[in-house]
This record gives sequence, C-alpha cells and structure tokens, in this order.
Amino acid sequence: MTPPTGPQEPRDTKHPVVQLILIWIVTSAIGIVLVLAIDWFPPQADTQAEAIDKQWDVLLVVSVPIFVLVMMVAIYSVLRFRARPGDKRDGAPIHGNTRLEVVWVTIPFLIVSALAAYGWIVLDDIEAKKPNELKVLVKAQQFNWSFEYPDNDKVQSAQLVVPKGRPIDFDIEASDVIHSFWVPAFRMKQDAVPGITTHTRVTPTRIGTYEVVCAELCGLGHSTMRQGVRVVEPGAFAAWMAGKREEKAKAAEQGGGSQ
Repeated sequence: MTPPTGPQEPRDTKHPVVQLILIWIVTSAIGIVLVLAIDWFPPQADTQAEAIDKQWDVLLVVSVPIFVLVMMVAIYSVLRFRARPGDKRDGAPIHGNTRLEVVWVTIPFLIVSALAAYGWIVLDDIEAKKPNELKVLVKAQQFNWSFEYPDNDKVQSAQLVVPKGRPIDFDIEASDVIHSFWVPAFRMKQDAVPGITTHTRVTPTRIGTYEVVCAELCGLGHSTMRQGVRVVEPGAFAAWMAGKREEKAKAAEQGGGSQ
C-alpha cells in the first residue's frame, strides 16, 4: 500500500507577531505598575532625594519593557523552535541580517546614551557648589565613623549633627581600608578610600535622626559600622556647636594644666 498523496495541510510557519506585541504591552504595563508601587527607599530627607528617586523611577520604566521583551523572545524561541521527539532535522542555514543587526545595536545605544546623559545632569546638579556650605570631615576606621567640623575650631564628634536647610560639603577619608559613607535617607553614598579625599554634598530638609551606614565590606565588624546623623534646626545646631567648643576648650585647659 502507498501512503495517500492528497494535499497535505501546510505547517504554519508565521510568527504570531500581533499576539506577542499585545502580550508584551500588557505584561510591561503590569510590571511598570508593580515596580512603581514598591516603596524602595526610606522617606526623603534632603533636597537631592526627589531627583534621585525620579531618576530611579525612569530607569524602572525603561528597564521593565526591555526585560519583558528579552524574556518573551527567549521563551518564544525555546517553545517554538524546540526539537520534537524523533526530529533530527537541522534548521535552515542563517547567513545574518545586516539591517537587523544595525537596528538592534543602534536602539540600545541610543537608550543607554540618553539615560547616561540624564544621570550626568542629575549628578552635576547634586555636586554643584552651593553658598554658605558647612564643611564636615568624615573619618572612617574599622569599625566606626568620626566627624570633624574644620570651619568650627575643628570640633570633633562621634555623632554627625547638621542643621536643616544648610548645604553640607562632606570631605571623606579612610585610615585603613575602603569604606563607603552612606546615608539612605539622603540618597547619598560615597566611598572612603585610604590615601585620597572624596567628596559629596547634601542639603538636609527634614528634622530627625537617620542612619549612617558603611556600604562597603570592610572586615569582620562591617555590619556594626553604623552611627547616627541628627538633622536639627539651625538654632539647635548653633547651641550644640557652642557646647562642643566649650568642651574642647575645657579639655585643652585641663591638658595644659597637667603638663
């Protein structure tokens, strides 16, 4: 007996482009709503926090559709072109598509360049020098922070205290290994590197006490390298600074009298 020679139903080789685009749009929209609904950061406590949070949201809005698209193409390819049991045929030879390659290189390049330019604008605004800055020297050492106020008789403190509404210019140093000076509420993080002085600026806007955290693995006591930063009213800061100056003067007198 010979197999039937009648017309065979052709195998559907068309890509369901429309369905895939609809799935991509819907899934991306759901993903964007979900990631924007997550409370990623603590309450904003300085002027730069809003710009940084907005940039984070922009990155999420751009990244989610790209992630969904890449995963959809990967999953579709695995399901659509997987080898069936007993199917030992090779696929059709592919010689490349120059136009397609140019497109998928150009589009990511433009996206990344635009995001980089946006990030540079935000960073440049944050790092710009501001009038009436308070200089604070941050010193990192395993496993604690100490703070000095060079323009205020070099007063030193184990706790960081800063006035609300006044720009702060931080100089950051380390005496042993690399640390990272991080105040999550300020959205500010800067490495402390032995041998060099790094810099960052903030302008506190909310009264309260916030954490100073080391964000760089610096040894066995890394997790304990946490201290506080108090944001106070300018009057309260002036009173605190006066008290610190008085303590320093008394310590100097006692030290001089004992010699």
